[in-house]
Amino acid sequence: MTACAIEGGSAGAAATADLEAKPGVEPDPEPVPEGPGDLGKTAGAAASGRPEPAAEAGAGPEGGAGAGPGPETAAAGRAPEVSADDVLAGDAPAGDVQADAPPLPGGFTLTADGAYAARLTAAPGPPGERAWYPERWTLDGPEPYAVPLPLDQPEEPDSEVAPLADGRVLIRRRVADRQMFSLLYPTGPGTGELLLGAVGCAEMTLLPPSPDGRSVYALAAGADHASLWLVAGGAFGPEEVARIPGRCSGGVWLDRAGRMLALDRQEPGGGPVKAVAVDLARRGAVTPLLQIAPGSDDRLLLADPDSGLLLLRSDAPGHDRLGWGVLGSCLPVRFPECLRLADVAVTPFAVQPGQMLMPESCAVALRIDGAPGSWVGVWRPAGRRLHQFAAPLGWVPGAGYWSRDGVLRLPYANGATPCGVALVDAPEDVEPSSVTGRTGGGEGGREPSAADTVPAVCKPVPLGQAPLRGAARPD
Repeated sequence: MTACAIEGGSAGAAATADLEAKPGVEPDPEPVPEGPGDLGKTAGAAASGRPEPAAEAGAGPEGGAGAGPGPETAAAGRAPEVSADDVLAGDAPAGDVQADAPPLPGGFTLTADGAYAARLTAAPGPPGERAWYPERWTLDGPEPYAVPLPLDQPEEPDSEVAPLADGRVLIRRRVADRQMFSLLYPTGPGTGELLLGAVGCAEMTLLPPSPDGRSVYALAAGADHASLWLVAGGAFGPEEVARIPGRCSGGVWLDRAGRMLALDRQEPGGGPVKAVAVDLARRGAVTPLLQIAPGSDDRLLLADPDSGLLLLRSDAPGHDRLGWGVLGSCLPVRFPECLRLADVAVTPFAVQPGQMLMPESCAVALRIDGAPGSWVGVWRPAGRRLHQFAAPLGWVPGAGYWSRDGVLRLPYANGATPCGVALVDAPEDVEPSSVTGRTGGGEGGREPSAADTVPAVCKPVPLGQAPLRGAARPD
């Protein structure tokens, strides 16, 4: 490992244009992650059937979706309630969908606040003959429900969709060597469509919806530069807002206003991949964001604007590892051992919001992919322990969001429940100090380094076999 060579210097930074930091690299010795025996505990599950599109009457190109279905419509389309035991597979990671379940969509995109989601799904039919259409999920009501948004002809399976905060859904279609953008919305018994325009580009990728709820950006990667386009939320249709030298990928929002966007960039002449911050209010001004080691690939995966917690992937320790840091902090980037699992891929997909100035207490949801399928992990930087849960049957791997009070919501769809959300309470972590009597954290308030030993766990013994120790009793 090269961590020791990097530890003491100023290599490594997690900063924007206004904040500068110099975290190094430190391995994080931690307890062995929990196995599948920790699966199956949830707070509950919500499920409902699919209401008719007429329940959303009143939506229009300017006003977006209505308030949702009335009590009668919701009750009529409601599927039987699904308990937590039914939704979550009991003793093993669940990755297989039942034979009667609909096909898994190509993607599932959530708004920044988790109120709406959109996916491209397919009507039942023989493989290769399924008709693909967009579907919007409403998740902020008392029960989730889905509204199909089909048009006169089916969509191509490589189309992309993104929900807006007003309930409309942006769709990107590739037509020959152009990218076409439209807004879809339910209108009475059918689907309304508002054409936004086209971009002459062979390949584009939608970025996660902006935190402002109105804007959606797309990235077109070229040989020596990347073009960033505002494709929804502009005044005159799609418009190019920035050109970034080099090859760019990724896309993570760093603030709640939708101004600072992080991209993973490789310089035009080649070299390592480094995360950079793009300031959209300054015509795409680029600032270094992650600089852990001179030759390391440092990619940003997730960021929480409230606490500043950053989840990243880097090969600075000598091989590719998941790590975390704090935006604007001078503390080193940490690479927890509990997130280093054998024969599986671990990817963070949601961070608990609202933990102001407390990045170490944020609960992080992780997608774990292995031979049995995909399941869910929950971890906190302060707890340094990975909890593993079975995924709901029909869960779209990597889809989910946290409430501010620490409840993880996992959308799923299967043959019994066309639109459901499983609720998982963030488990509590046992502090090492409660076992060893040591104060939390290492010297100077930082986490223990590789030199610290893992605290021993005392094994309980029966009362009759417990050794007797003399103790002074206060009068």
